[in-house]
Amino acid sequence: MTVSVFNRQRSVAFDMEWVRCFAVGALEQAVKESGDGNFALRKLDEVEVTIVSDKTIARVHRDFMEIDGATDVITFEHGEIVLSADTARLQAGLHKHRLEEEIGLYIIHGLLHLNGFDDLTPPDFRKMHKVQNRIWERLRSWA
Repeated sequence: MTVSVFNRQRSVAFDMEWVRCFAVGALEQAVKESGDGNFALRKLDEVEVTIVSDKTIARVHRDFMEIDGATDVITFEHGEIVLSADTARLQAGLHKHRLEEEIGLYIIHGLLHLNGFDDLTPPDFRKMHKVQNRIWERLRSWA
């Protein structure tokens, strides 16, 4: 299984090589975790992460989920993760960490969604974020 990362926006600068390397490590960790016991990530040949603008992710959000407005990350079960560089930049500033780290968190989050985790109810949210934080801590020393 491979992970590919594409930058399809021009307004937010970040270290693309760092993000690509982080995505590989995140995939290696996320494939070991499953929210529903199906380990769907193991059935995919490739995961594609596409980094876009708020304008683009708002359109995807509306077209595929019928929800207006930008969001941080959207995951499609066929293996595509779309994330917003603009939202990542804003959140990184609010949380006082590097933009690349925020993008890394979004990648972990998207991978976990692909592997059967959900965050719609408070118990599911807690379960998913516990795993997300565990993976982040494992990779943080590298980051």
